[in-house]
Amino acid sequence: MNVEYLNPILESVSNVLGTMASMQAEPGKPSLKNQHVALGDITGIITMQSETLCGSMAISFKKKVILRVYEKMIGEKVTDINESVKDLVGELTNMACGGAKVRLANAGYDFSMSTPSIITGDNHQIIHKYNGPLILLPFETEAGVFFVEMCFEAIDHK
Repeated sequence: MNVEYLNPILESVSNVLGTMASMQAEPGKPSLKNQHVALGDITGIITMQSETLCGSMAISFKKKVILRVYEKMIGEKVTDINESVKDLVGELTNMACGGAKVRLANAGYDFSMSTPSIITGDNHQIIHKYNGPLILLPFETEAGVFFVEMCFEAIDHK
């Protein structure tokens, strides 16, 4: 994957967690992912499309990580993934993609975005509808690790 797409997403995800939850999110080493099973317990996924590129980005949180993020952002402690936590994951996904969208626009890519979808449950699957490489980025926080997945492919205008 072109670093031109990767860096804006890295920056945006770190910025959203830092600004909204006062949590440092340090990106780890990107790798290719070859299966659809999520590495977290709850995932927000959003699609993005420009005239030349289409793709999707997913943020997948382990339960203990998203509950800590929720507590830091909302100021309330919860013990399980409920509707409010699901809403928060949707908002975090939307904010992270929105920030990436702005950064990508500065590089000449004008993306439109879908509304985030939320997927939960043990071993849930994240299906990216595109044929590009599936990149996995771990982010380390004080509460543990969460994962960002992204998949982009060029649009062929033959």
